[in-house]
Amino acid sequence: MKTVLLAPLDPVHDIGLKMIARGLEQAGHKIILLQPDLSAEEIIEQILSSHVDTLLLSRTLGYGVGEVLARFVDMADAAGVRDRIKIGIGGMAIRQELAAELGFDAGFGPGTTTEEVICFVEGRQYKPDPTRSNKSKPDLTAGYNYSYLNPAIAAKLETISSFILDWVKDKWSPGVERAKLREQWDVSRWRNREGNGVLFEHYPGFCSEIPQKFYETGELHPKTRRFTKQEVEGLERYLEETKARMSVLKLQHTRKRPYVFNQYGTGCPFMDIGHILASEAWGADGVVHFDPSWGARTEGFLDGFLTHQEDGTVITPANLNRIHMGLEKSTLWQIRAHRGLNTPETVVLAGKIGADLTKINFCYGSLAAGTDPERMVVDAYHSMLYAKEYRLPFDVVTNEELAGVPAHKAFAGMLIVSDLAIRLGARPILQPLFAYSPEVMIHELMNDNYIDFNAAKIYALRSIINAPIWPGAPIGFLTQTEDRVQSAMTTALHAALAASLGVDAISIASTDEAYSGGPISVPAKIDTLRAVQESFRFLGEAHITPTDMAVTYSQQITEGIEQVLNQVCKTGDIVEALHRGLLGSREEGAYPGRAGKGTIEKR
Repeated sequence: MKTVLLAPLDPVHDIGLKMIARGLEQAGHKIILLQPDLSAEEIIEQILSSHVDTLLLSRTLGYGVGEVLARFVDMADAAGVRDRIKIGIGGMAIRQELAAELGFDAGFGPGTTTEEVICFVEGRQYKPDPTRSNKSKPDLTAGYNYSYLNPAIAAKLETISSFILDWVKDKWSPGVERAKLREQWDVSRWRNREGNGVLFEHYPGFCSEIPQKFYETGELHPKTRRFTKQEVEGLERYLEETKARMSVLKLQHTRKRPYVFNQYGTGCPFMDIGHILASEAWGADGVVHFDPSWGARTEGFLDGFLTHQEDGTVITPANLNRIHMGLEKSTLWQIRAHRGLNTPETVVLAGKIGADLTKINFCYGSLAAGTDPERMVVDAYHSMLYAKEYRLPFDVVTNEELAGVPAHKAFAGMLIVSDLAIRLGARPILQPLFAYSPEVMIHELMNDNYIDFNAAKIYALRSIINAPIWPGAPIGFLTQTEDRVQSAMTTALHAALAASLGVDAISIASTDEAYSGGPISVPAKIDTLRAVQESFRFLGEAHITPTDMAVTYSQQITEGIEQVLNQVCKTGDIVEALHRGLLGSREEGAYPGRAGKGTIEKR
């Protein structure tokens, strides 16, 4: 047992010391807690009369802190007590460097735990609780049976899935051929530097010009280059040093969900790994790989450890493998595959490299991302089969975000994709947009609040199917501004609403990324993550109560979904339905894509 004197060097603030005193007392130590507003002389007199082992001072106020603390150490020296007791200083104004410079034995700044102080008092080395070991990798689809709660909608989806399955059964594409070749690729041998086997004997023949040139002449995509040996060695040192001192926060307070995902895609895997580590350290549960737009319109992948000057990180096995090596064991990793000519191969690569999730939606890919509807449906079908094979759940992101398609049409498309996936044995996750969307702007659906229409989307989906829901992408999108404080705040408010509605996960963006105001910075990511953490702490198990309009909107969305599904059933052809605008029209900003047009073959 130690005798510990706790004294605030502040006129009023002593809450932190009271909390520390309670912890020390519970640990079996004798506590003497002095009141605030004592002079340094009075504190030293108490030391001399009490025969204490340790003195813990606190200083919350920042003004004059250096002078106040330096004077105290000088007085303790002069009184002859400095050498016979340990003195620690803590508080909001304290940093370890300042404490050491002024001659204290320890400094305890913001975020100090009671255990740290107890270890100091007892002369033990403090070993931070490895928070990472307390976080486990969740299954977002656990507990859902994908049963339908709306029989009328279920019947229509069954009809649509049946004619999609009949239409795709004998159709192939260059993307499917590459996925078949990639399936034979031995990732273990490749990781052991034993080569790619026979992969590239036939692979270039199913690629478009950029990858073909790469495999024939070594020419890379413009603004793309290989990492140097020195850069790779630097990355490995950075990872080793950072992992050794990093612990991982938990964003959720008392609720277990929603899990929080942050996307990355700076163009440079080295920078990506840094952003991922910062995201993990500040509490993100998952990260999403964001690839460049040109990659979605290119047949085939490049090879090697590559960096790229524009947004979106190039998908190559080496890039994905390096990123995977840097992930915490508890971090969910999604590699999106939903929108382009490499969709099936991306799912195979994701499964082989070690991803946990992917992203597939042929409606979004063909109406908002530039891929030909016929090609996108065929590739998505095979992608779902691969997602089942590699046990990769996938979200079905809607095309409300960029195209401005109304929620009921976007949700009809999302449900068509999801139903097809369920019938193939895959595990889809519904991903409605959770923000001030183009539809909302045009039709003034959020004039009063941002709550009702977002809540209505969740109500509508839950009334139709028992399935996981993961709003994105990201939440609060188009509600943010270039002001970092406002952007973090509105993301946090949307996160609180998502938690209140009990969704399974959310995607967030850093404050600068959300507005696209320039390069994505780590401080901006941390701004958003801390704001989301605070929103969860603020809300706890309490709830946000939408108004009656949320129910009205929900009914309108559900009725609209049923009407759209009726129209799609009448066509008997999903590709025709996409071209006719039934799931998003040109007037709504949805345009059938052209990439991959004419590349479907019958087998």
